[in-house]
Amino acid sequence: MTRIAIFGAAPDTMNLGVSALLASMLDGLSSRLPTPSFLVFDNKLGSRQSTIGIGNNQSIDVALAGARVGNRYYLPENLGTMATCAKVGGPFVTVHPILKDLQSCDAILNISGGDSFSDIYGPARFSAIVRPMQIAHMLGIPLILPPQTYGPYKNPGIRDTAANAVKRAEMCWARDENSFEILKDLLGTEFNPDNHLCGVDVAFGLAPSDAHEQLPEPLKTWIRDGEPMAGINVSGLIYLDPVKAKDHYGFRADYETALVRFATKLLETTQHKLVLVPHVMQPFGNYESDGEACEALSRALPEVYRDRIVVSPMNLDQSQAKWVISKMEWFCGTRMHSTIASLSSGVATASIVYSDKANGVFASCGQESHALDPRLMNTDDIVEELLNSFTTRIAAKESLSDKLPSVLAKAQQQMDMIAARIRNASGDAKRGHG
Repeated sequence: MTRIAIFGAAPDTMNLGVSALLASMLDGLSSRLPTPSFLVFDNKLGSRQSTIGIGNNQSIDVALAGARVGNRYYLPENLGTMATCAKVGGPFVTVHPILKDLQSCDAILNISGGDSFSDIYGPARFSAIVRPMQIAHMLGIPLILPPQTYGPYKNPGIRDTAANAVKRAEMCWARDENSFEILKDLLGTEFNPDNHLCGVDVAFGLAPSDAHEQLPEPLKTWIRDGEPMAGINVSGLIYLDPVKAKDHYGFRADYETALVRFATKLLETTQHKLVLVPHVMQPFGNYESDGEACEALSRALPEVYRDRIVVSPMNLDQSQAKWVISKMEWFCGTRMHSTIASLSSGVATASIVYSDKANGVFASCGQESHALDPRLMNTDDIVEELLNSFTTRIAAKESLSDKLPSVLAKAQQQMDMIAARIRNASGDAKRGHG
């Protein structure tokens, strides 16, 4: 049996993008490794068993364990305590329940939530990402960093810590060319093309799951009857806090106004149905709730079009949401992984992007002209370019169909290579134990 620990893809974040990373890895590795077992780290306390959906209406059993930063060092889930015990070694490892479980693993994977191996989210978030990497090194367990974003690093000390972590890793993958250059810079003379590679976001490999039975009317009927539909993912983080969008992310465009104007024009000038798709499933009242933002946009649109607007339900998992998105004729997402669900399904896709990470995704699919940056564009520009993206959706779909096969092939190839490295690590561990 091959045992694998996974950090940085907690299944309890309510962010379907993070859940898509986990499901894609579980699906890809379980189909490539003999009798694998998984230890997945989340944000709760204690050790538990759970079942995770991996697409195609399939699921896999995993063990869950908590891992968190903070000052409650008496908790076994505290990463600072884990790191101290791992550094001391000996009985401090064997009596620590989580470290003892980790010691049984052949490899540790840390995907860093896709984009959190950086200091832009603050030192606590960086510590939550880098501590498991340091623990892997202290325990002598091979560390693999699946495709993710590296940087930016504003603090020189944090950059040095990140550099030390990647230099000690068995294998590191970047998910776009820009991050690959940052990774190579971190590695310096220790860059090795056999161990340090550029791939694509692992969610390109996410399998959809039929969600027909979970859908409300009229969405269920629209999909069954093949009605033309346009989809929009509305980010609660941006829509519900326009002041933060301007001050923190540097928006020039008014996000809410742009979406209301575009969606109204779409409904006025076409017969398309409009499906608003949440991708961060935080409850209403939470500042990140996409569902609340979708409902707010729906209410802001003219009443006369109410029977052509629906909000996708909040109880879908990542694969079911991808299935719904795949039914769209055109889709615009602000959450990056909502657009990966769309692009990987061959749907003509636009995005209102507020970080550079999404630009690499669209460029890899030859769709960079459909990635609209509200930090550089004003509201009128965003509305105009969204309308242009929708109008040219047939050509965009054809262009995407030319590029997509190579992207999907790369997603499979990188999983082949990661699985092969885990198999090698497992064999080395078994020989070492002998």
